[in-house]
Amino acid sequence: RTRAAGAARSAPRLADAPRAHVAVAGGGVGGLCTALCLLKKGIDVTVYERTDAFRRFGGPIQFASNALSTLHAVDPALLDKVMEKFTFTGTRACGIKDGLRASGFSMAGDSLNYLWDPSAPADWYVRFPLRACAKLWGLPYTGVIDRPDLQELLLEACTALKPDFIRNGVEVLGYEQPAPGEPGAGVRVRLSSGELADHDALVGADGIWSGVRAQMYGEELKKPVDGGRTRQGCTYSGYTVYAGEAIMRLPDYYECGYKVYIGPKRYFVTSDVGGGRVQWYAFFATPPGMKRARSGWGAESELMEGRPAESLIDYLKGLHEGWSDEIHHVLSLTPEDAVEQRDLYDRPPELFRSWTDGRVTLLGDAIHPMMPNLGQGGCQAVEDAYVLADELAARLCAEEGGERDERVRAALDEYYRKRIGRTAAVQLLSRLASDLIINLFDTPWSPHDERGTDWKSYLTFFWKPVLQYLVFPVQFAYLYSFRPSGPLGELPDRLDDAWRTRHRDEAERAFANAEAGNVAAAPRASSFVSSNESS
Repeated sequence: RTRAAGAARSAPRLADAPRAHVAVAGGGVGGLCTALCLLKKGIDVTVYERTDAFRRFGGPIQFASNALSTLHAVDPALLDKVMEKFTFTGTRACGIKDGLRASGFSMAGDSLNYLWDPSAPADWYVRFPLRACAKLWGLPYTGVIDRPDLQELLLEACTALKPDFIRNGVEVLGYEQPAPGEPGAGVRVRLSSGELADHDALVGADGIWSGVRAQMYGEELKKPVDGGRTRQGCTYSGYTVYAGEAIMRLPDYYECGYKVYIGPKRYFVTSDVGGGRVQWYAFFATPPGMKRARSGWGAESELMEGRPAESLIDYLKGLHEGWSDEIHHVLSLTPEDAVEQRDLYDRPPELFRSWTDGRVTLLGDAIHPMMPNLGQGGCQAVEDAYVLADELAARLCAEEGGERDERVRAALDEYYRKRIGRTAAVQLLSRLASDLIINLFDTPWSPHDERGTDWKSYLTFFWKPVLQYLVFPVQFAYLYSFRPSGPLGELPDRLDDAWRTRHRDEAERAFANAEAGNVAAAPRASSFVSSNESS
């Protein structure tokens, strides 16, 4: 998309027609972005959110260049406010490190010098071209923001346009609508308050265990089957993830954005998330339900029955025995009560049935939950919201196209057609990343030691140039190719320059406070989003 194209579609508004009114189920990031995009187009919105009030919950969320471009196209002033809470990762070293050989937080390059020079570090396997791919399209650089900060900013932006846009403590329980051609119009939404509310359309942005999707596809809400491997149409990915966060003065804190340590049958990820904090994830292939830590769904007092006496940190260190001292250092700096665990579920792309049922459609995790490897779950929800609002506004403002019922149905159908290909590709890429790392990657072969000698080690070694010069450049260029803002000139570099000074000042204050014992080196919020929220 070009800037001109995005501007052309943003012009129509609904001033000359009775104002359309859309219901949104779910007040997470996806639901709030949908509300903002629709309100900006002149479409009335009511968001129904089951929680009684907004509360700060959930850890950092990655906002990649494509999501930042979309946010700028919707509301440049909102992007400015987001930048005040943002931590850039894509402007620094990011990539894959050797999980066994990495040592001392080395910033060595990802060249092959170690093959003929035994003294050359072999730490970095491949670096990701995040900065180069953002520059290709002229977009802001990838980074992270605390989910509660993002939600507060979205709530503020929506409230400025419609003070009563959200109804807290009210959940969407179901819907009914007349068939095409039958008397009646719109969709009737059944609410937990006992009310029936009539709207022109309903958007299900109510997360992976979506009640709207359950009715649309005839799923039994949240019911696990096959020993927990399938739950409401979503399949267990085969992986559980432990996550932790703490203030850490690491030697490479200012130089690295995020790192993926690969090794035999698992991988370990660390990321700077701002304020001196480092967040980490440890992925393991296990059966579902193997709980050793609290779930990350906000259940602070949750008890794990049968949990062994061994400390959780010692358990995780044991699983990484023989791995890099960098990983063990990060684990040692993490308080045990800061560790959470979550089984990862996703679902195959809905290529053969629509996301739309008449005047009802789905968005974000409600229809395309994905593995977190590419950090695109929330980004794809933002893209969904933009395209959905674009289609509704264009159809409702068109001079021709039939009655409102026909126009709304056509807009939702077109939204599905425009989004299914891209979201399916991102879902598959996200899942493929885990499967390849766990099943086909291992410690790369080196002529100087015996740490990587099986067939997967040789395969990993020979994959390096393919990944470095073809796969990753194409992958990230594609992910960032959704760019409704168009090229933003010098803005991305100006934002990065302003951030660097602020980032160092905030981190140094956090380090000093932690070292003086003035604050606990513990996470400010859960590492996982609530199960009630959507991405």
